[in-house]
Amino acid sequence: MTAGIDAPDRRGRTGLDRQGRDLTGNPRVRVRDVEVLSCDWYVLRRTTFDFQHGDGRWSRQQRETYDRGDGATILLYDPDRRTVLLTRQFRFPAYVNGHRDGMLIETAAGLLDGDSPSEAIRREAAEETGHVIGAVRRVFDVYMSPGSVTERLHFFAAPYSPATSTAAGGGIAAEGEDITVVELPFAEALAMIRSGAIADAKTIMLLQWAALDGPFGPAQAHP
Repeated sequence: MTAGIDAPDRRGRTGLDRQGRDLTGNPRVRVRDVEVLSCDWYVLRRTTFDFQHGDGRWSRQQRETYDRGDGATILLYDPDRRTVLLTRQFRFPAYVNGHRDGMLIETAAGLLDGDSPSEAIRREAAEETGHVIGAVRRVFDVYMSPGSVTERLHFFAAPYSPATSTAAGGGIAAEGEDITVVELPFAEALAMIRSGAIADAKTIMLLQWAALDGPFGPAQAHP
């Protein structure tokens, strides 16, 4: 009996080796085998498939994919005060790969965990920033690291104000979260991209969207 395949893993899952075996959307890809390499919490798979190249020849290839589920992120902005609400937290993968202290400034974000993207991001915004928001605007959906990670990240934006603050935020301590809420003038946040003080991809994408097409873009300044 193997955990995650024919016996439940610690999250109660079985059949994790079936993911991807029935793909039919691309006739140039024929999946041959799926192996589960790890399912301690998220799932690491190795898939063997045949791929037809542009010149017609076929080759057998293998790829490892890391499946942590889909997620959502949101830019909270105050159009009147021209501020944005971000978070700061420790990210070990960034720390071990050269970031000075591993403390990244980010937009609020989290995994869907079975909720719809809009429901999940409202939950995460409340947990991380303490703000309960209403309607959210979908910005775009993006595969953040398509060479190895399956996650699709849903991007949103929504206004906030002092009236939407209901708690201190900071994340869920029982889950090891230790999050600081960071409110910045929008112009300062953009400058922090240029200086490297903001180095998180999703945050950069949402801030630049806000400057080009969003609440702080030219269309808003000159309606």
